[in-house]
Amino acid sequence: MNTICCIIGSVEVSDYKLPRNCFIIAADKGYEHLRRKCIRPDLTVGDFDSLGYTPTDTPTVCHPVEKDDTDTMLAIKEGLSRGYRYFILYGCMGGDRTEHTIANLQALSFIAAQGGMGFLVDNDTVVTAIHNSKLMFDAKESGDISVFCMGANAEGVNIKGLHYELTNATLTPEMPLGVSNRFEGRASFVAVKSGTLTILWRKDTAALIHDLEN
Repeated sequence: MNTICCIIGSVEVSDYKLPRNCFIIAADKGYEHLRRKCIRPDLTVGDFDSLGYTPTDTPTVCHPVEKDDTDTMLAIKEGLSRGYRYFILYGCMGGDRTEHTIANLQALSFIAAQGGMGFLVDNDTVVTAIHNSKLMFDAKESGDISVFCMGANAEGVNIKGLHYELTNATLTPEMPLGVSNRFEGRASFVAVKSGTLTILWRKDTAALIHDLEN
């Protein structure tokens, strides 16, 4: 089966570049955005307080408004339960709800802790999280890249092949030591032995999809 799940959130996106045969989940108002693009989701999830009604033309999982999970997190859990391990999140960053952007950054850490990998995409920016693992980059990557510790201290951090390198370092949530690094036209990686890192870099979404499919 295709291992990529695309989740569409509430922030309007100009274009959805979708992998071949991906599983599409609309999170609440994301259903409306897809409908405007004439894209039918495979599943619609949420409490539908933002959308204002419950869709009837797709498989739908309806939740109460008073709940512990955000609509995006509910969609992620639905995807994980179906065996998907790679997630591309559209319309889940920016907009006028900063708290939801922060919540979705946390959701990336949740996916990583479950053994998966999530990607928040916004224009040409990609954000992901790794947990006790390594993220490799090809020599073709260019531009800036930033690495953050967003929770408990990240131990045994190694950054190789970028302009600024680290060896067996500790990153903490109080000090943004990993901000504003850059690719140097060579193969590189970011790794953490114990903990979670949030990584942000510039990458076209179509190129990200190509990498995931290959």
